[in-house]
Amino acid sequence: MSEVIATQNLRRTLRIHRLDNVSVALVDLPAGAEVPIEEGGAIITLAEPIPRKHKFTHGALAVGERVTMYGVTVGRATRAIATGGRLTTDNVEHVTDSAQTEARRTDWRAPDVSAFEGRTFEGFHRGDGSVGTANYWLVVPLVFCENRNIEVLRTCINEALGNDPHRHYKRMARALLNGEPMAGLGIGEESVSEDVMETPFPNVDGVRFLTHSLGCGGTREDARALCQLLAGYICHPNVAGATVLSLGCQNAQASLLEEAIATRDPEGTRPVHFFEQQALGDEETLMREALSAIFNGLRQANELTRQPAPLSKLVLGVECGGSDGFSGISANPLVGGVVDRLVALGGSGILSEFPELCGVEHELAARCTSDALATRFRDLMGAYQRHAGAVGADFSMNPSPGNIRDGLITDAMKSAGAARKGGDSPIVDVLDYTEPVTRQGLSLLCTPGNDVESTTAMAGSGANLMLFTTGLGTPTGNPVTPVLKIASNSELARRMFDAIDFDAGPIVEGSSSIDALANALLERCIETASGRYQSCASRLDQQDFIPWKRGVSL
Repeated sequence: MSEVIATQNLRRTLRIHRLDNVSVALVDLPAGAEVPIEEGGAIITLAEPIPRKHKFTHGALAVGERVTMYGVTVGRATRAIATGGRLTTDNVEHVTDSAQTEARRTDWRAPDVSAFEGRTFEGFHRGDGSVGTANYWLVVPLVFCENRNIEVLRTCINEALGNDPHRHYKRMARALLNGEPMAGLGIGEESVSEDVMETPFPNVDGVRFLTHSLGCGGTREDARALCQLLAGYICHPNVAGATVLSLGCQNAQASLLEEAIATRDPEGTRPVHFFEQQALGDEETLMREALSAIFNGLRQANELTRQPAPLSKLVLGVECGGSDGFSGISANPLVGGVVDRLVALGGSGILSEFPELCGVEHELAARCTSDALATRFRDLMGAYQRHAGAVGADFSMNPSPGNIRDGLITDAMKSAGAARKGGDSPIVDVLDYTEPVTRQGLSLLCTPGNDVESTTAMAGSGANLMLFTTGLGTPTGNPVTPVLKIASNSELARRMFDAIDFDAGPIVEGSSSIDALANALLERCIETASGRYQSCASRLDQQDFIPWKRGVSL
């Protein structure tokens, strides 16, 4: 991926790599338009209209010929395609290069990070040596039977703290019901008559309540995986401690969670309180004891204040969702630039979504720092593909209807662009689902491509900040980790302004470089990690949490 070049006609087209036999339309192009293959290169005539974000061929492709983007195979022609013809699901199918390991890559050149040397962020220092970008108390159910009690606790705690994130919509609903004027009821605008309480815990970012559909009725392996994931959240750098509700008879026993917590936090640096409903008896007793534990935990968490920490304490998870035809040429390489900068500064990154790495396995394996890591990556990919096959699925089914409408017509095409979120630095570790990050540098984490299952997993493995790229738009957030949303195009950034934190559109438009915007985005990361910038997802109270049941999701 280090050979990717930007031979862009600023107005109309982009050829991503010198080996590519297709280009991307940056604007809607009519049939008969004459466009360059690359700057100063040959000019071809389009055989048909090419919508913005879609791809067209540089020359005629016969049935069976391969389609190349980012310098790798992303598909194969199933019908003859004329010069200047549009790639569609009707004429191209998913196919990839061999996944065999290339020679070990040793040519990484770290980006210039002199402007960030010695920089710090203001974080919460934990007893285990990690540093949080936020400070939450966590309330967790061990089984879905406790979800209702969790929701009751959520309502009671938010009301007691004067923290109702949906009060503006409640006012809006009342106004609509009563036919009252809507003026002054926008998001973030407080009613003049409504008192907003001053928080009694100024050093705590809030209480986070997790609900899920697991814990019983599944396999014992499901229960163990759930407890490992919950342990990752309870021991997360952004979490001060936790209150855990258990029914008592479920597969996910409290002892399994306690064991998983002890493995991650052997010194017991975080307080964790367990309450079993079947043992306590009546519901009122359960709720009273849980509420008491939560408020005591908040008082303890409030004693911690933000203090300077080196950027090496940041663990950056990267995700893409609602991707479009520009994601792989603007937002994803931009995020990759931030990952490379952070790694060069001693920090860590997590690249997940294994179905969206299909087709670039050989490049990623070549970046692994040892043969053992490359082998583990291939083994995890192979096991995942077999799991998917067992339930009648395949990685080639990964692109969504929205992806396809915007020109990402094969999984390999989507993967080649998605992998650019991981930058170009060496891969220092390969992790299975729920395993924690323990090495500084870039790690691969086995997760599905499902946005929330993947972000849920990255937080569980220790990501204390996330960058999420999108071309179509998504509100996705996380209960404990700030999620910054990066738009691949400026039109999306304007249209969904309340959900987008950073605009990568100037890269497509040619008005800014990836390097310049990567430095600006890293600055935004520092501001977010320090609590000086609140992500759009956090402002919208978007707290998405979905554990992964293996073999079911792509």
